Amino acid sequence: MDDSAPSNGRRGFRRRGLRLGRVFGIPVHLSPSWLILAVLVTVIYADIVRNELPELGGPLVYVVSFTFVISLCLSVFLHELGHALTSLKYGIGVKGITLEMLGGYTEMEEEAPRPGVEAVVALAGPAVSLVLGGVGVVLLSVLDGPSIGYELAFQFAVSNIIVALFNVLPGLPLDGGRALRAVVWAIAKDRHVATRVSGWTGRAVAVLTIAGGIALFLGSGGANIVSLLFTGMVGMVLWAGATQAIRVGKLGGRIPLLAVRKLIRPLTSVPTGTPLSEALRRAEENAALGVLVVDTAERPLALLHAHAAMSVPAQRRPWISVDSVSRDIDPGAALDPEMHGQEIIDAVRAHPSTEYLVMADGIVYGVVVAADIAEVLEPRTIRSRPSRPHTRNGVNT
Repeated sequence: MDDSAPSNGRRGFRRRGLRLGRVFGIPVHLSPSWLILAVLVTVIYADIVRNELPELGGPLVYVVSFTFVISLCLSVFLHELGHALTSLKYGIGVKGITLEMLGGYTEMEEEAPRPGVEAVVALAGPAVSLVLGGVGVVLLSVLDGPSIGYELAFQFAVSNIIVALFNVLPGLPLDGGRALRAVVWAIAKDRHVATRVSGWTGRAVAVLTIAGGIALFLGSGGANIVSLLFTGMVGMVLWAGATQAIRVGKLGGRIPLLAVRKLIRPLTSVPTGTPLSEALRRAEENAALGVLVVDTAERPLALLHAHAAMSVPAQRRPWISVDSVSRDIDPGAALDPEMHGQEIIDAVRAHPSTEYLVMADGIVYGVVVAADIAEVLEPRTIRSRPSRPHTRNGVNT
């Protein structure tokens, strides 16, 4: 299964596994989950090899069977390379390619700038797979079978055709879902609406995938239990990816509602070296949601980290300096009071934190809590706003 997508928020951080090297400057990784696929396919496909090539015996059967794993892995890699090179052609940076149990993914640095680019990048992978599958079919037409050469050509053709056909199904997170999103985006003029539509079709594809596995299982009289488990796993992964797409589409539609001036909370200032207990007392007294540590000239030095302050037992707070549970001020991580919409999202992604100082031209306006940003994007049940910085549940957006 292909899952090419831009890095965004939580999704941007993935354990990529073993680094294999670079191709055209693009890092390529192999996930440990791929080893599970390698073992399963080698063992299952060995029965097919025995039937097709009965003259083979012993370990050689598994060697030929393992070549199917390599063929499948190569097919997925070339598929993902098609996405990556096309992205680079349109100026979209690529962080890397990762091969894993159910396929692979290409991690891009940003979204496609317009629907046409989205469609071309999405369909580049299946196009590569289809061409390679055609090459395999040509090889089959000139080779005599049954033979090892014929079997290898068959593996190459089948693996690429499977990868191409499956990935053009019209639902996220598959390539066909991205192409459908591009079409809806072009018609509706709204990327986020298109993402939600493609997410819902992705759920339909997931259900049909699982239903197909069940039908195959029942039709075989229970002989295809492995196929049932595999298609069930693929279906669940597709459902999860489609659900995430729907959620991202909903969040994206609310991004224009973000404005720093609407999110600013009051700060209280304390001199460097102030005991944590005193800093929290002043914050509560002033109904402030943040504590700014300043030097003797009232210049901002650091911003209290609410979670770090909470982790200090109450009896120790009089003996702990507020500086020890504060973050140094990074002007690059501060939010401008005039920021709104996507500007805020980009700033938060660049500097993940739980609190953000709002500052411009050396003037401090207040603090923005990441939890407030999250609540604008994904409203939950109405909650009363706390008056103390250490009772606020900050989250990374």
